[in-house]
Amino acid sequence: MKTLSLLAAVASALIMQPSAHAQQAAAWPDKPVRIIVPFAAGGSTDIVARKVAQRLGQLTQQPFVVENKPGAGGTLGATYARGQPADGYSLFLGTVSTQSVAPFLYKALPYDPLKDFRGLAMIASVPNVVVVNKALKTHDLKALIAEANNKPGGLTYGSSGLGSSNHLATEALRASLDIPVTHVPYRGSGPALTDTMAGHVDFMLDVAMTSLPYIQRGDLNAVAVTSRQRLDVLPGVPTVAEQGFPDFEALGWFGLFAPAQIPEDVAEKIAALVHQVVTEPEMTAYFKVQGATASGVTLKAFDDIVAADRAHWGKVAKLANIKPE
Repeated sequence: MKTLSLLAAVASALIMQPSAHAQQAAAWPDKPVRIIVPFAAGGSTDIVARKVAQRLGQLTQQPFVVENKPGAGGTLGATYARGQPADGYSLFLGTVSTQSVAPFLYKALPYDPLKDFRGLAMIASVPNVVVVNKALKTHDLKALIAEANNKPGGLTYGSSGLGSSNHLATEALRASLDIPVTHVPYRGSGPALTDTMAGHVDFMLDVAMTSLPYIQRGDLNAVAVTSRQRLDVLPGVPTVAEQGFPDFEALGWFGLFAPAQIPEDVAEKIAALVHQVVTEPEMTAYFKVQGATASGVTLKAFDDIVAADRAHWGKVAKLANIKPE
């Protein structure tokens, strides 16, 4: 009888387990949710996180709190996020830098972007703009090439950090233009952009959504965009391809992730909610005027994009002769 009772208890526990997961998903969120951002406040990733967090909070009536963990091209924040509980209350705003580029720049990356994280939803994709300190008085790539070749030691460029997508994209651009440059890494695109305007570095590749206001005010010169087509918000700025480098393209993206062991029903609920937010007309319009394109791709389709993007950036790293350090 004791054996039968034990078997009955085990069977009951197994039956109840899915119900507990279902209850967890139904209750989510019943407390504040953190969104870990691996770059400094004021940069593009931070701006996207706060915009989406605000709307998620409105829909769920729970605070979505942005927590900045910058450093090492976003890998410090990613490593921190990987170690958080997989319960849906600690999410990660990942980028092409942290999920696709980092494996090709770090020999001992503390996390596996494909195994340690579950993709929930892609938020938006965005091209970069090649922005130049206005003191250089360059307005196209031909002039930028001339400046680099004429300046002793070449030009300096800023990035969001070693291993960031704009670091690798700039190295790919350097290889295409065949110019001498020196990399100056920062702890996010915000500080790098500030120093580009101040003249502490000569240029950088930055996403349109953060550089656009400074371009429009005349604080920076935009010499090229890295997409195949010109941006509606910068119609007078030609693409890199238009200026004699037809094979060049470099796009970034922002997406929401969770630690890999998150229960599937919780992941599905979060993904559906983020999809709803990102595809709302107001949010789509917001991203468009920022030079970005709202996405909303979720779960496996998003994971597949991350895997394909990783393969693409591996080829870019090889082309630019970048070795893991």
